Amino acid sequence: MPVSVDLDGLDGLSRSERIAVLRRRISGAAGPAAASPAAPVTSTATAPVLEPVPTAAQRPTRPVLPVPSALSALLPEGGLARGSVVAVSGAGSLLTGILASVTASGRHAAVIGMPRLGLLAAAEMGAQLHRLALVPDPGSDPVEVAAVLLDGIDLVVLGLGGSAVPPSRARAVVARARAKGATLVVTDGRWDGAELTLSARVDGYDGPGSGDRRGRGRVRAVRLGVEVQGRAIRPRTGRLVVASAGEGVEWSTARESGPTMTALSS
Repeated sequence: MPVSVDLDGLDGLSRSERIAVLRRRISGAAGPAAASPAAPVTSTATAPVLEPVPTAAQRPTRPVLPVPSALSALLPEGGLARGSVVAVSGAGSLLTGILASVTASGRHAAVIGMPRLGLLAAAEMGAQLHRLALVPDPGSDPVEVAAVLLDGIDLVVLGLGGSAVPPSRARAVVARARAKGATLVVTDGRWDGAELTLSARVDGYDGPGSGDRRGRGRVRAVRLGVEVQGRAIRPRTGRLVVASAGEGVEWSTARESGPTMTALSS
């Protein structure tokens, strides 16, 4: 039978003093038998059965927002986890592809503080522009605009314009994203504490000829080097290809075939 212990009178005591007082009260509440040594008792009760620790494959996974299929293999959960903050930097194709995947899936996205976003490129990747809200000039407090939009938008992309967000402010927005089940992507600035960081660089181009025609011809694809880092994962890298396909653009994993032009370092 559980023992009821009075917790009054513990204020102002140190941790060790509180433990000593609680032990005396437990002993007194349990009766004289508990205060004096007793002969060992052999218990016939069955030892409690401990539940096995679930493996990574058995742990419940969070709902995610979709990304291009070639990129999903690099992400620990196959997409952007709802309720998380993700930092994206480098080649703009990466962010454009994420926006295209999210809106093409029937979900809604908003982009704040990025007046030069490539809407044509997004549409060619399959973006549904009627599900994309744009706030090119959010005023003096773009972080507050993002916090408001997290209430009803699946994916909010926040361009920081080179600024840094104080950690205390960032934590408040992270808590809001988690509570609303929305995903915040930050770019072009500093945001400490992002769950994932995705960076992309242009590694080369497919299409220009070789030999006498080296460097000539139409570019058919852009090769991207992508790196994924996170608090709970080892860094992951991969090479992806963004290539024209009919009237659209497709993502795939890079294969070393055909003429390739190497991108010059900036």
